[in-house]
Amino acid sequence: MNTAIIVAAGRGTRMGPGVDKLFLEVAGAPVVAHAWRRFDSCPDIDEIVLVVRSGMEPAFVELAAEHVRPSKPWRLALGGVERQDSVANGIAAVVGDGLVAIQDGARPCTPCDLIGRCLEAAGRVGAAVAGQRATDTIKEADGSGRIARHLDRARLWSVQTPQCFRVGVIRQALAEARARGLVVTDDTAACELIGQPVELVESRFPNPKVTSPPDLPYIALLLSGETI
Repeated sequence: MNTAIIVAAGRGTRMGPGVDKLFLEVAGAPVVAHAWRRFDSCPDIDEIVLVVRSGMEPAFVELAAEHVRPSKPWRLALGGVERQDSVANGIAAVVGDGLVAIQDGARPCTPCDLIGRCLEAAGRVGAAVAGQRATDTIKEADGSGRIARHLDRARLWSVQTPQCFRVGVIRQALAEARARGLVVTDDTAACELIGQPVELVESRFPNPKVTSPPDLPYIALLLSGETI
């Protein structure tokens, strides 16, 4: 069984105080509703776990009824202190040893094709992540804001979500991070701790994340012009 874990427990402080970016309306629905719909419509996903902040459960029940109307089984899990804790709580809600696709709730444009290719790669390798090759020239800075060295962009990728894993792999990786007292903001970084290879799966179409206010018009354009 393939489970989508949509991480929707963060606060998105870069949007400004008192703003929950996941519930900002774009293209007729809250941001997180679009993310949920994507996975609900994807034939490679069997069920969905949404990881939410304590006290937000009624808002997600209402979201399901008014905007998503899901066709697949879904349930809620509570978020933790750090993102990795939220992911661990979502994985704890998964029964069995299938595959999981971990998705940012603020990333509403992910194509089903990309989800399927990431799951397929995770089934073969154990772990996979969506990403795009770097196209700009990349420099490493020193502590004073000056260039320290040039980096070869041919070897550089920006990673996104979904990040997909065999359940046993990501459980072991997050347990290792916890045992070492480490905080990781990227699930594949935990895999590095246990020597687990992670396959990069190229994102062929825009797959942006809502981070700051200027992101919204671009995402609205993408959502209005696409069919799932």
